[in-house]
Amino acid sequence: MKMIVGLGNIGQKYDGTRHNVGFATVDAFAKQYNADFGSSKYEAQVASFNLNGEKIVLVKPSTYMNESGRAVRPLMDFYKIDVSDILIVNDDLDLEVGRIRLRQKGSAGGHNGLKSIIAHTGTQEFKRIKIGIDHPDKVSVVDWVLTKFSKNQEKALGDAINTATLATEDWLETDDFMNTMNKYNHK
Repeated sequence: MKMIVGLGNIGQKYDGTRHNVGFATVDAFAKQYNADFGSSKYEAQVASFNLNGEKIVLVKPSTYMNESGRAVRPLMDFYKIDVSDILIVNDDLDLEVGRIRLRQKGSAGGHNGLKSIIAHTGTQEFKRIKIGIDHPDKVSVVDWVLTKFSKNQEKALGDAINTATLATEDWLETDDFMNTMNKYNHK
């Protein structure tokens, strides 16, 4: 069993914002596999499907970004999923729109959603796909992550989400994240 967690903020006013690219990615993945999200008692929307005989759980925490770990840890415990079988999809200020970067582990790098997951799981040893949202020039980071993408950026964002879903599929099919990193970190 594997769990893919997209990070974001719940509520219509956050749809399409930079901070919600994790949600957008798991939504795209769910659509591809006809998996419908439903509420769970663990502060998250959850969908699941089977791929090659393995159950895949998709998660969108409903705790808001900064408390994502409050949803991730209880779901790990409920499904008895080891941290090595979790993939987090999140936004990254240090990557330009349209770029993704896969990481096997690492610090939160200032990302509050990742900080929360690290605090609740007790480890930095979880896989992640970071999707670029650009760094603001003259706007505060707090305001920037809650802005929507420009029309010029929407195609690049769509390409990044598509690449992130392909990379996720590659990992699910091969169970070799290092190989997936080598394939997709160069695109």
